[in-house]
Amino acid sequence: MSALYDLNDPALAADRFGYYRRLRETEPVHRTPLGYWVLTRYDDVAALLRSPHSSSAFPKEPGWAMTRGGPTCPVMRSVDKWLLLQDGTDHRRLRRLIARVFTPRFIDRLRPRIVEIVDGLLDAMGDGEVDLIRDLALPMPVAVVGELLGIPVEDRARCRDWTDKVGYVLDPDVSPSRRIAMNKAEPEFRRYLLGLMASRRGADPEHDLLSVLMRAEDGEQLTEDEIVANILLIFNAGHETTVNLIGNGMLALLRQPEALEALRADPSLMPTAVDELSRFDPPVTLATRIATADLEIGGRTVPKGAHVMGLLDAAGRDPERYPDPDRLDLARTEPKTLAFSAGPHFCLGAVLGRLEAATVFSRLLERYAKIEPVREDLPVNKHFNLHGLLELPLRLTH
Repeated sequence: MSALYDLNDPALAADRFGYYRRLRETEPVHRTPLGYWVLTRYDDVAALLRSPHSSSAFPKEPGWAMTRGGPTCPVMRSVDKWLLLQDGTDHRRLRRLIARVFTPRFIDRLRPRIVEIVDGLLDAMGDGEVDLIRDLALPMPVAVVGELLGIPVEDRARCRDWTDKVGYVLDPDVSPSRRIAMNKAEPEFRRYLLGLMASRRGADPEHDLLSVLMRAEDGEQLTEDEIVANILLIFNAGHETTVNLIGNGMLALLRQPEALEALRADPSLMPTAVDELSRFDPPVTLATRIATADLEIGGRTVPKGAHVMGLLDAAGRDPERYPDPDRLDLARTEPKTLAFSAGPHFCLGAVLGRLEAATVFSRLLERYAKIEPVREDLPVNKHFNLHGLLELPLRLTH
Protein backbone atom coordinates (compact mmCIF):
# COMPACT_ATOMS: atom_id res chain seq x y z
CA MET A 1 0.00 0.00 0.00
CA SER A 2 1.33 3.42 -0.94
CA ALA A 3 2.18 5.83 1.86
CA LEU A 4 -0.03 8.89 2.11
CA TYR A 5 1.03 12.37 3.08
CA ASP A 6 -1.86 14.15 4.75
CA LEU A 7 -1.39 17.59 6.28
CA ASN A 8 -4.26 16.93 8.68
CA ASP A 9 -3.09 13.49 9.84
CA PRO A 10 -2.79 13.52 13.67
CA ALA A 11 0.22 11.21 13.32
CA LEU A 12 2.08 13.99 11.49
CA ALA A 13 1.50 16.45 14.33
CA ALA A 14 2.34 13.84 16.98
CA ASP A 15 5.66 12.66 15.49
CA ARG A 16 6.60 14.39 12.28
CA PHE A 17 10.08 12.88 12.04
CA GLY A 18 8.73 9.36 12.44
CA TYR A 19 6.04 10.17 9.88
CA TYR A 20 8.65 11.41 7.41
CA ARG A 21 10.85 8.38 8.02
CA ARG A 22 8.00 6.04 7.06
CA LEU A 23 7.22 8.11 3.96
CA ARG A 24 10.90 8.25 2.94
CA GLU A 25 11.26 4.48 3.30
CA THR A 26 8.00 3.75 1.43
CA GLU A 27 7.72 6.41 -1.28
CA PRO A 28 10.39 9.13 -1.08
CA VAL A 29 9.09 10.93 -4.19
CA HIS A 30 5.40 10.93 -3.34
CA ARG A 31 2.42 12.20 -5.30
CA THR A 32 -0.35 13.03 -2.84
CA PRO A 33 -4.05 12.39 -3.50
CA LEU A 34 -4.45 16.17 -3.98
CA GLY A 35 -1.95 16.15 -6.84
CA TYR A 36 1.05 17.90 -5.34
CA TRP A 37 4.36 16.11 -4.80
CA VAL A 38 6.36 15.65 -1.60
CA LEU A 39 10.13 14.97 -1.34
CA THR A 40 11.72 13.57 1.83
CA ARG A 41 15.31 12.68 0.81
CA TYR A 42 18.17 15.15 1.09
CA ASP A 43 19.43 14.72 -2.47
CA ASP A 44 15.96 15.10 -3.98
CA VAL A 45 15.18 18.24 -1.98
CA ALA A 46 18.57 19.74 -2.86
CA ALA A 47 17.98 18.95 -6.55
CA LEU A 48 14.61 20.72 -6.43
CA LEU A 49 16.09 23.83 -4.81
CA ARG A 50 18.89 24.03 -7.38
CA SER A 51 16.92 23.11 -10.50
CA PRO A 52 16.59 25.83 -13.17
CA HIS A 53 13.15 24.33 -13.89
CA SER A 54 11.63 24.95 -10.46
CA SER A 55 9.81 28.24 -9.97
CA SER A 56 8.92 30.27 -6.89
CA ALA A 57 6.57 32.63 -8.75
CA PHE A 58 3.36 31.59 -6.98
CA PRO A 59 1.74 35.06 -7.21
CA LYS A 60 1.44 34.56 -10.96
CA GLU A 61 -0.86 31.56 -10.44
CA PRO A 62 -4.52 32.70 -10.55
CA GLY A 63 -5.71 30.05 -8.09
CA TRP A 64 -3.01 30.89 -5.56
CA ALA A 65 -3.84 34.59 -5.84
CA MET A 66 -7.61 34.10 -5.51
CA THR A 67 -7.35 32.26 -2.19
CA ARG A 68 -5.51 35.30 -0.81
CA GLY A 69 -8.00 37.91 -2.02
CA GLY A 70 -7.41 38.13 -5.77
CA PRO A 71 -4.55 39.50 -7.89
CA THR A 72 -5.31 43.16 -7.13
CA CYS A 73 -5.79 42.86 -3.35
CA PRO A 74 -3.22 44.63 -1.12
CA VAL A 75 -1.35 41.54 0.01
CA MET A 76 -1.01 40.19 -3.54
CA ARG A 77 0.32 43.51 -4.82
CA SER A 78 2.99 43.21 -2.13
CA VAL A 79 4.01 39.55 -2.46
CA ASP A 80 4.20 39.91 -6.25
CA LYS A 81 7.34 41.97 -5.56
CA TRP A 82 8.89 39.80 -2.84
CA LEU A 83 12.39 38.56 -3.59
CA LEU A 84 11.34 35.16 -2.23
CA LEU A 85 8.67 34.75 -4.92
CA GLN A 86 10.63 35.87 -8.00
CA ASP A 87 12.48 33.92 -10.69
CA GLY A 88 15.08 34.56 -13.34
CA THR A 89 16.18 38.09 -14.22
CA ASP A 90 13.62 39.72 -11.89
CA HIS A 91 14.98 37.69 -8.99
CA ARG A 92 18.62 38.37 -9.87
CA ARG A 93 18.00 42.14 -10.08
CA LEU A 94 16.20 42.31 -6.73
CA ARG A 95 18.74 40.06 -5.04
CA ARG A 96 21.67 42.14 -6.30
CA LEU A 97 20.14 45.37 -4.98
CA ILE A 98 19.11 43.91 -1.62
CA ALA A 99 22.24 41.79 -1.05
CA ARG A 100 24.44 44.86 -0.60
CA VAL A 101 23.19 45.18 2.99
CA PHE A 102 23.65 41.48 3.83
CA THR A 103 27.37 41.24 3.19
CA PRO A 104 29.51 39.77 5.99
CA ARG A 105 31.15 43.21 6.43
CA PHE A 106 27.79 44.95 6.87
CA ILE A 107 26.51 42.27 9.25
CA ASP A 108 29.77 42.24 11.23
CA ARG A 109 29.13 45.89 12.11
CA LEU A 110 26.07 44.67 14.00
CA ARG A 111 28.02 42.16 16.11
CA PRO A 112 28.75 44.44 19.11
CA ARG A 113 25.16 45.67 19.15
CA ILE A 114 23.79 42.11 19.03
CA VAL A 115 25.95 41.17 22.03
CA GLU A 116 24.72 44.29 23.84
CA ILE A 117 21.06 43.45 23.11
CA VAL A 118 21.48 39.83 24.26
CA ASP A 119 23.32 40.84 27.45
CA GLY A 120 20.65 43.41 28.27
CA LEU A 121 17.89 40.83 27.90
CA LEU A 122 19.83 38.32 30.01
CA ASP A 123 20.32 40.96 32.71
CA ALA A 124 16.56 41.52 32.75
CA MET A 125 15.90 37.76 32.89
CA GLY A 126 18.17 37.08 35.83
CA ASP A 127 18.01 33.50 37.04
CA GLY A 128 15.32 31.14 38.32
CA GLU A 129 12.34 30.29 36.12
CA VAL A 130 12.13 32.15 32.80
CA ASP A 131 10.50 31.68 29.41
CA LEU A 132 13.31 31.66 26.85
CA ILE A 133 10.95 32.53 23.98
CA ARG A 134 9.17 35.44 25.65
CA ASP A 135 12.20 36.83 27.48
CA LEU A 136 15.00 36.37 24.92
CA ALA A 137 14.41 34.47 21.67
CA LEU A 138 11.56 36.73 20.54
CA PRO A 139 12.62 40.25 21.62
CA MET A 140 16.25 39.83 20.51
CA PRO A 141 15.73 39.34 16.73
CA VAL A 142 12.90 41.90 16.70
CA ALA A 143 15.35 44.42 18.18
CA VAL A 144 18.11 43.42 15.74
CA VAL A 145 15.97 43.55 12.60
CA GLY A 146 14.47 46.83 13.83
CA GLU A 147 17.97 48.31 14.07
CA LEU A 148 18.98 46.80 10.75
CA LEU A 149 16.01 48.51 9.11
CA GLY A 150 16.24 51.73 11.11
CA ILE A 151 12.75 51.34 12.63
CA PRO A 152 12.31 53.33 15.88
CA VAL A 153 12.07 51.22 19.04
CA GLU A 154 8.55 52.42 19.82
CA ASP A 155 7.25 51.23 16.43
CA ARG A 156 8.73 47.72 16.33
CA ALA A 157 5.88 45.91 18.09
CA ARG A 158 3.37 47.33 15.60
CA CYS A 159 5.60 46.33 12.68
CA ARG A 160 5.91 42.82 14.07
CA ASP A 161 2.12 42.53 14.38
CA TRP A 162 1.54 43.74 10.81
CA THR A 163 4.22 41.53 9.27
CA ASP A 164 3.18 38.46 11.29
CA LYS A 165 -0.33 38.73 9.86
CA VAL A 166 0.94 39.11 6.29
CA GLY A 167 3.33 36.17 6.80
CA TYR A 168 0.44 33.70 6.69
CA VAL A 169 0.20 34.42 2.95
CA LEU A 170 2.76 31.62 2.39
CA ASP A 171 0.61 28.94 4.04
CA PRO A 172 -1.04 26.63 1.49
CA ASP A 173 -4.47 26.98 3.08
CA VAL A 174 -5.37 30.59 3.98
CA SER A 175 -8.53 30.86 6.08
CA PRO A 176 -11.06 33.67 5.43
CA SER A 177 -10.21 35.33 8.75
CA ARG A 178 -6.48 35.35 7.96
CA ARG A 179 -7.14 36.61 4.44
CA ILE A 180 -9.03 39.57 5.88
CA ALA A 181 -6.35 40.22 8.50
CA MET A 182 -3.44 40.16 6.05
CA ASN A 183 -5.20 42.48 3.59
CA LYS A 184 -5.87 44.93 6.41
CA ALA A 185 -2.34 44.74 7.83
CA GLU A 186 -0.46 45.27 4.55
CA PRO A 187 -1.87 48.77 3.81
CA GLU A 188 -1.26 49.82 7.43
CA PHE A 189 2.37 48.71 7.24
CA ARG A 190 2.70 50.37 3.81
CA ARG A 191 1.44 53.73 5.11
CA TYR A 192 3.81 53.56 8.05
CA LEU A 193 6.86 52.69 5.96
CA LEU A 194 6.15 55.29 3.28
CA GLY A 195 6.05 57.89 6.05
CA LEU A 196 9.37 56.64 7.40
CA MET A 197 10.89 56.75 3.93
CA ALA A 198 9.66 60.32 3.41
CA SER A 199 11.40 61.37 6.63
CA ARG A 200 14.70 59.92 5.37
CA ARG A 201 14.75 61.69 2.00
CA GLY A 202 17.02 64.69 1.83
CA ALA A 203 18.68 63.81 5.13
CA ASP A 204 22.25 62.64 5.57
CA PRO A 205 22.50 58.95 4.61
CA GLU A 206 22.05 56.66 7.59
CA HIS A 207 23.69 53.30 8.04
CA ASP A 208 20.54 51.20 7.98
CA LEU A 209 19.01 48.91 5.40
CA LEU A 210 16.09 51.19 4.55
CA SER A 211 18.34 54.15 3.77
CA VAL A 212 20.67 52.01 1.69
CA LEU A 213 17.81 50.49 -0.31
CA MET A 214 16.47 53.95 -1.12
CA ARG A 215 19.74 54.82 -2.88
CA ALA A 216 20.64 53.90 -6.44
CA GLU A 217 23.36 51.34 -7.15
CA ASP A 218 25.23 51.55 -10.47
CA GLY A 219 22.31 53.43 -12.01
CA GLU A 220 19.72 50.90 -10.79
CA GLN A 221 17.20 51.62 -8.07
CA LEU A 222 14.41 49.74 -6.36
CA THR A 223 10.95 51.19 -6.84
CA GLU A 224 9.03 52.47 -3.84
CA ASP A 225 6.70 49.46 -4.03
CA GLU A 226 9.66 47.05 -4.18
CA ILE A 227 11.22 48.62 -1.09
CA VAL A 228 7.99 48.45 0.93
CA ALA A 229 7.29 44.85 -0.12
CA ASN A 230 10.77 43.56 0.66
CA ILE A 231 11.14 45.44 3.94
CA LEU A 232 7.90 43.70 5.00
CA LEU A 233 9.39 40.36 3.96
CA ILE A 234 12.72 41.03 5.70
CA PHE A 235 11.09 42.15 8.94
CA ASN A 236 8.95 38.99 9.06
CA ALA A 237 11.62 36.54 7.94
CA GLY A 238 14.30 38.30 9.96
CA HIS A 239 12.72 37.59 13.31
CA GLU A 240 10.42 34.56 12.99
CA THR A 241 13.06 32.17 11.69
CA THR A 242 15.62 33.28 14.28
CA VAL A 243 13.13 32.79 17.12
CA ASN A 244 12.56 29.25 15.87
CA LEU A 245 16.26 28.52 15.40
CA ILE A 246 16.99 29.55 19.00
CA GLY A 247 13.98 27.83 20.56
CA ASN A 248 14.26 24.60 18.58
CA GLY A 249 18.02 24.53 19.06
CA MET A 250 17.91 25.00 22.83
CA LEU A 251 15.23 22.32 23.18
CA ALA A 252 17.35 19.90 21.15
CA LEU A 253 20.38 20.61 23.36
CA LEU A 254 18.34 20.08 26.52
CA ARG A 255 17.05 16.75 25.23
CA GLN A 256 20.59 15.62 24.38
CA PRO A 257 22.52 17.00 27.37
CA GLU A 258 25.77 15.38 26.28
CA ALA A 259 25.75 17.72 23.27
CA LEU A 260 25.00 20.71 25.51
CA GLU A 261 27.94 19.86 27.76
CA ALA A 262 30.21 19.31 24.77
CA LEU A 263 29.37 22.81 23.52
CA ARG A 264 29.91 24.26 26.98
CA ALA A 265 33.33 22.56 27.19
CA ASP A 266 34.40 23.60 23.68
CA PRO A 267 32.94 26.95 22.51
CA SER A 268 34.92 26.64 19.25
CA LEU A 269 32.21 24.18 18.14
CA MET A 270 29.66 27.01 17.95
CA PRO A 271 29.72 27.65 14.16
CA THR A 272 29.17 24.00 13.25
CA ALA A 273 26.81 23.60 16.22
CA VAL A 274 24.42 26.24 14.89
CA ASP A 275 24.30 24.53 11.50
CA GLU A 276 23.79 21.14 13.14
CA LEU A 277 20.92 22.50 15.24
CA SER A 278 19.34 23.99 12.12
CA ARG A 279 19.64 20.59 10.42
CA PHE A 280 18.18 18.73 13.37
CA ASP A 281 15.00 20.83 13.74
CA PRO A 282 14.93 23.59 11.11
CA PRO A 283 12.99 26.82 11.67
CA VAL A 284 11.50 26.60 8.16
CA THR A 285 10.05 23.18 7.44
CA LEU A 286 9.60 23.18 3.67
CA ALA A 287 10.23 24.86 0.35
CA THR A 288 7.59 24.69 -2.37
CA ARG A 289 8.25 25.09 -6.08
CA ILE A 290 6.33 24.89 -9.37
CA ALA A 291 7.83 22.64 -12.05
CA THR A 292 8.31 24.67 -15.24
CA ALA A 293 9.32 21.53 -17.14
CA ASP A 294 9.18 17.80 -16.46
CA LEU A 295 11.56 17.12 -13.57
CA GLU A 296 13.41 13.82 -13.14
CA ILE A 297 13.71 13.44 -9.38
CA GLY A 298 14.64 10.28 -7.53
CA GLY A 299 13.76 8.01 -10.45
CA ARG A 300 10.31 9.55 -11.03
CA THR A 301 9.03 12.16 -13.45
CA VAL A 302 7.35 15.15 -11.84
CA PRO A 303 5.25 16.72 -14.62
CA LYS A 304 5.45 20.30 -15.77
CA GLY A 305 3.06 22.52 -13.78
CA ALA A 306 3.10 20.33 -10.66
CA HIS A 307 3.59 21.83 -7.21
CA VAL A 308 6.48 20.18 -5.36
CA MET A 309 7.19 20.41 -1.62
CA GLY A 310 10.72 19.73 -0.47
CA LEU A 311 10.52 18.88 3.23
CA LEU A 312 13.59 20.47 4.81
CA ASP A 313 13.05 18.80 8.17
CA ALA A 314 12.74 15.38 6.53
CA ALA A 315 15.86 16.00 4.40
CA GLY A 316 17.79 16.89 7.55
CA ARG A 317 17.12 13.45 9.02
CA ASP A 318 17.96 11.44 5.89
CA PRO A 319 20.21 8.57 7.08
CA GLU A 320 21.71 8.23 3.59
CA ARG A 321 23.32 11.64 4.05
CA TYR A 322 23.55 12.01 7.84
CA PRO A 323 24.81 8.99 9.78
CA ASP A 324 22.82 8.58 13.01
CA PRO A 325 20.55 11.50 12.02
CA ASP A 326 18.58 11.61 15.29
CA ARG A 327 21.74 12.37 17.28
CA LEU A 328 23.24 15.84 17.57
CA ASP A 329 26.83 15.83 16.31
CA LEU A 330 27.99 19.40 16.87
CA ALA A 331 31.19 18.84 14.87
CA ARG A 332 29.30 17.62 11.78
CA THR A 333 30.15 19.62 8.65
CA GLU A 334 28.78 17.62 5.70
CA PRO A 335 26.51 17.71 3.91
CA LYS A 336 25.58 21.36 4.26
CA THR A 337 22.31 22.02 6.04
CA LEU A 338 19.36 22.88 3.79
CA ALA A 339 17.74 24.90 6.59
CA PHE A 340 18.78 28.13 4.84
CA SER A 341 17.71 26.74 1.44
CA ALA A 342 20.11 26.26 -1.49
CA GLY A 343 20.53 27.40 -5.06
CA PRO A 344 19.29 30.81 -6.28
CA HIS A 345 17.10 31.33 -3.22
CA PHE A 346 19.75 30.63 -0.58
CA CYS A 347 18.79 32.81 2.39
CA LEU A 348 20.34 36.28 2.22
CA GLY A 349 20.00 36.58 5.98
CA ALA A 350 21.80 33.32 6.82
CA VAL A 351 24.93 35.10 8.09
CA LEU A 352 22.83 37.30 10.39
CA GLY A 353 20.66 34.43 11.65
CA ARG A 354 23.69 32.30 12.45
CA LEU A 355 25.35 35.21 14.26
CA GLU A 356 22.25 35.90 16.38
CA ALA A 357 21.80 32.25 17.36
CA ALA A 358 25.50 31.76 18.13
CA THR A 359 25.50 34.87 20.32
CA VAL A 360 22.47 33.69 22.30
CA PHE A 361 23.82 30.18 22.89
CA SER A 362 27.29 31.47 23.77
CA ARG A 363 26.08 34.05 26.28
CA LEU A 364 23.63 31.62 27.89
CA LEU A 365 26.32 28.99 28.41
CA GLU A 366 28.81 31.55 29.71
CA ARG A 367 26.35 33.01 32.20
CA TYR A 368 24.50 29.96 33.53
CA ALA A 369 26.08 26.88 35.07
CA LYS A 370 22.84 24.94 34.81
CA ILE A 371 20.00 25.20 32.27
CA GLU A 372 17.06 22.89 32.91
CA PRO A 373 13.65 22.46 31.24
CA VAL A 374 10.62 23.10 33.46
CA ARG A 375 8.14 20.95 31.51
CA GLU A 376 7.81 18.88 28.35
CA ASP A 377 4.35 19.90 27.06
CA LEU A 378 5.36 22.84 24.86
CA PRO A 379 2.99 24.70 22.53
CA VAL A 380 4.14 25.28 18.94
CA ASN A 381 3.18 27.94 16.41
CA LYS A 382 0.44 27.38 13.84
CA HIS A 383 2.31 28.38 10.69
CA PHE A 384 2.31 25.51 8.21
CA ASN A 385 5.76 26.21 6.77
CA LEU A 386 7.41 27.22 10.06
CA HIS A 387 8.03 25.17 13.17
CA GLY A 388 8.85 26.80 16.46
CA LEU A 389 7.95 26.98 20.11
CA LEU A 390 5.58 29.56 21.58
CA GLU A 391 7.00 28.93 25.05
CA LEU A 392 10.15 27.34 26.47
CA PRO A 393 10.10 27.53 30.29
CA LEU A 394 13.57 27.04 31.77
CA ARG A 395 15.18 27.04 35.19
CA LEU A 396 18.47 28.92 35.08
CA THR A 397 21.18 28.77 37.74
CA HIS A 398 24.35 30.88 37.80
